[in-house]
Amino acid sequence: MDHVELGRLLRSRRAALSRTVATVAADAGLSMPYVANLENGRGNPTISALDRLAAALGTQLTVTFSGPDTVRPDVIPPASLTRFAQTHYFRREVSRLEALGGNELRDIRTRLLDALAAVGHTLGRDLHERDWQRLLDAVILVLAHPAG
Repeated sequence: MDHVELGRLLRSRRAALSRTVATVAADAGLSMPYVANLENGRGNPTISALDRLAAALGTQLTVTFSGPDTVRPDVIPPASLTRFAQTHYFRREVSRLEALGGNELRDIRTRLLDALAAVGHTLGRDLHERDWQRLLDAVILVLAHPAG
């Protein structure tokens, strides 16, 4: 992953969580200009800094060494999903899931965004807001009514 792609991934994750650069930087124990530079594709972050940023963004850093034939597991959420994650509908449904699961809101948000991004990536096309709603509804249906 190059610096520009890393920056897009950091910004997309932060925006999907409706967080500011300042709050993420504070939670990661990093300076705001440092995080802003990383989001803009500049800088050369340490593994430690990336690990702290990942934790501040409700996820974890995974480092993988791979050959040229290896499929990369990282999926950057598309802009349409980032916009959908900022809607009232998404926020309301995440709150409902939080009540069901008892987990932290950001943890549920992050896991949902990862899952939705993976489904969108698998489909191979950009989805519209209504498509994201349908996928979220399906996930909620499965979580609310586990197989018995």
